[in-house]
Amino acid sequence: MFLAGGPGQAAVELAAHIINGFAEIRKTRDIILVDQRGTGLSQPMLCDEEKTDQFYSVIPEDYAEQDVIDCVEQFKESHELSQYNSENAIRDFDAVRKALGHKQVHLYGASYGTRAALVYMRLFPDSIKSVVLDSVGPIEIPIGLFGASSARSFNLLLEHCLNDESCNKAYPNLREEFDTVVKRLSKNTVSLAINHPRLGTKTDFNLSHLKFINNIFKQLYSMETRSLVPLIIHQAFLENYQPLIGLIATSDGGMNMYVGLTFNIVCNEDIPRVTQSMLTQDSDNDFGRGSTQTVYQSACKVWPKYEVESAFYQPVVANIPTLILSGDLDPVTPPSNGEISAGTLTNSHHIISKSNAHIVASTPCSVGMVNEFLGHLNPKDVDSSCLAELPSESFMTSLNGSI
Repeated sequence: MFLAGGPGQAAVELAAHIINGFAEIRKTRDIILVDQRGTGLSQPMLCDEEKTDQFYSVIPEDYAEQDVIDCVEQFKESHELSQYNSENAIRDFDAVRKALGHKQVHLYGASYGTRAALVYMRLFPDSIKSVVLDSVGPIEIPIGLFGASSARSFNLLLEHCLNDESCNKAYPNLREEFDTVVKRLSKNTVSLAINHPRLGTKTDFNLSHLKFINNIFKQLYSMETRSLVPLIIHQAFLENYQPLIGLIATSDGGMNMYVGLTFNIVCNEDIPRVTQSMLTQDSDNDFGRGSTQTVYQSACKVWPKYEVESAFYQPVVANIPTLILSGDLDPVTPPSNGEISAGTLTNSHHIISKSNAHIVASTPCSVGMVNEFLGHLNPKDVDSSCLAELPSESFMTSLNGSI
């Protein structure tokens, strides 16, 4: 059973990706995909989709609480929001398991899906044969505090560029250039008239320092897009924003997230636990400061509230065979998260991949490890030697160059 991320991803909508990525596993096993309530075709909580030109013209500083209020108005009459929570999602999933006639299932959870898997382990341990937690979001760690982890990920990228001869030669002052761009955009927003990179229509492009940081932050999730970050920073330093605009075009259709469910869960299960001292500590970094917190802190002020029992936040203790995977370069679920869950799951093993960012099972090597684990269910016996063969970070060093 595949538990999608977010919260707010629809598992069924990931089917095409899973068919290819988990092809080796599918040779011997069925994969169950259930749209979590509030996503996909399970009473979706989707706010009006933004027009593609808004990704270029709108800046985060324009975000208003009224946008959230308008979002809630679209489904508050048709949805009892308090019922769209993590525990009820797991009750749904286990009802599907039972209806299909399976005595037990293997769980694979990625990102928020690991939170879902941990809740499943607590509520229905007898329904589970084994668990894979990929890029762990422990119940003990509130979603949204990504300042320190994103700075760690970004600084590792800078370090790898410095130690790579071609990257260091192309961008010898990358940190200084990044700081200069952020400082420049903090004083004045850049406004340009551009041709839409996909449609060719005339479009306004506005870039603030938060928009710049947020877009760099998004690229840190993937090894492929991380390779472009030095080029984007350097060209922005030269006041050429076309590479950044081109990169925005790859995701200007949205993030395929049902943001109503995202806010409903995070604003009630996570943000109420975030103290001012936690915010201050998380903002004490040299990358985005507190930028990753901005939207949640604003949206959650006006999002409808429901009560979450204190027992929900207790560490999950279980003896179910569990393989824990972390990418060392992950900007949102760093390896330290995996260590937290490993500490209370007595039959677990935590593997850290040096050359992965968010979602480790994105290469044939890692999927093969998962497949091996499903065969013998001994997490400590999984052969992870292939991870050492994954290429280290490399970078695009010119506008016309290859990686």
